[in-house]
Amino acid sequence: MKHLTYLLFCIMLVACTNSSNTEDIISFERVDPFLKIFKESNFFPEYNETEVAAAGEHATFQFAIRSAAALKDLSIEVSPFTNEEGATLPAVRPGFVDYVRVSRQTPDRAKDAIPSLSRYYPDPIIEKDQWNVDRDMAQPIWLTAAIPSDATPGVYKATFRLTGKTANKNFRLEKEIQIKVYPVVMEEPSLWVTNWFRTSPQKMKTFNGGKDVELYSPAYWEMIKELALKLKECYSNVILISPLQYIEFIEKDGVYAFDYTQFDKMISIFKEAGVLKMIEGGHIAGRSGNWDSQFEPYIPEYKDGKKIMVQYPMASEKAQNFYKQFIPSLMAHLKEHKMGEIYAQHIADEPISSNIKSYVEIARFVKQQAPEIKIIEACHSHDLENTLDIWVPQLNYYKDGYDFYCDRQKKGDEVWFYTCLAPQGDFANRFLEQPLIKTRLIHWLNFKYGATGYLHWGFNQWFSDDDPYTETTRMNTESGNTLPGGDSWIVYPDNGKLYGSIRLEAMRDGIADYTLLKMLEKKNPELAKELCRLTVFHWTLYDTEGDHFRETRRQILEALSE
Repeated sequence: MKHLTYLLFCIMLVACTNSSNTEDIISFERVDPFLKIFKESNFFPEYNETEVAAAGEHATFQFAIRSAAALKDLSIEVSPFTNEEGATLPAVRPGFVDYVRVSRQTPDRAKDAIPSLSRYYPDPIIEKDQWNVDRDMAQPIWLTAAIPSDATPGVYKATFRLTGKTANKNFRLEKEIQIKVYPVVMEEPSLWVTNWFRTSPQKMKTFNGGKDVELYSPAYWEMIKELALKLKECYSNVILISPLQYIEFIEKDGVYAFDYTQFDKMISIFKEAGVLKMIEGGHIAGRSGNWDSQFEPYIPEYKDGKKIMVQYPMASEKAQNFYKQFIPSLMAHLKEHKMGEIYAQHIADEPISSNIKSYVEIARFVKQQAPEIKIIEACHSHDLENTLDIWVPQLNYYKDGYDFYCDRQKKGDEVWFYTCLAPQGDFANRFLEQPLIKTRLIHWLNFKYGATGYLHWGFNQWFSDDDPYTETTRMNTESGNTLPGGDSWIVYPDNGKLYGSIRLEAMRDGIADYTLLKMLEKKNPELAKELCRLTVFHWTLYDTEGDHFRETRRQILEALSE
């Protein structure tokens, strides 16, 4: 009986693949861009909404295709978006959404976490001219339309066309798509946004397709430019640059000389890319041992011609001598280049109650050398004796200490928040297992609770021994902590090029939402507050239904149009 069933299946498949009508073997639909299409998905709810946007932001579209026979040489064409008067929008950016593996579930999963039977999740947007798809595998396709700030309001139409081959026959599939551009021009985002990137030899090697990259070589700087441009796409405007890494040091008899050549070049690349509104000075201290250990500052030393960082207690003569020279020199250099006011210095990451004393000791010593220097920190505690100028609590600690942070804002400090492998549960985050809309809603939390910035540590923290497209999770064998899929990176490398992701797009659009809400707040603060409340009820409860979200967005644009 089993053999007969299999024979009948094969006969039906051959009949389908030999059919002259591709609709017999291909499923193709435009789908909700919030919907995550899995490899095993076989039902695509039809979605025909007109996307709405302000001038200066983006509109996104998603399509899904699945076939009983392999698809070869898929190619995307999109006609220009044109309105009734003949005005057009710039060409869209198309891409094929690829899949990455999430082998370890997030330990504290949200109630609305999305399970994948295959453990593969859609994320990278691969910008290639052609693409192949195995039989019986779903393939998402992504379009991004950038709407210029000077776009004429109105409804723009375009034709999406997908061509390829299946069962040795060519096919062409088409869908009409529309964007309604409102008579609203989105302002430049005021939200401070930092995505920490790494340029270590191993990260650059992964970035470069497994080939080593010589420090400060032309290839190195080209890849830094690629990072800067990708950061610009998601409205990043705060750049983490380590002065200890990029400033060269010469020491003789305890007297230091400083060479800022590479530091300045690094800054200039991000400035030219248009993403430099603030500089975060990378951490100058770290834990001396385990998580509960005390902080000690780093001192650069040279061993066999290579710069290394050696830790000394802050009270030591070595540490005090170095930082008494380095901090005033750094601030004088920044002021000379008119960057003193946009610089904020990290001391050490995530101070907790057991090592606060050593943190405060280092922070106060730095302030003594340059009283005007701003100190910024991602923190788990607010008991830092008011040493910070920019407080960046983890989102759950922001919730728990909300009254304290509001008070700090009243006293003139800034308050941002950050997410990383925590908080988990029902908090909005950037995990692959979460509904895509929750990544977008991170920045609705910024608006609702008044945090003026957002920090994430994992822009390109690819694992050193794994292909970023193969495995996205990792477990710390000492602590048992799991880095959830989507926490460590949100961009993907390809031989010196960076691809974005559907999560990066969601983050970008969430920052645009924040900006529009801030614009509405100036005009009608009660309406802005109420529309936000209808989407984000409190810290961990959101309405993630796509149609409701789009209706709320439409109301924001309608109100701004009046």
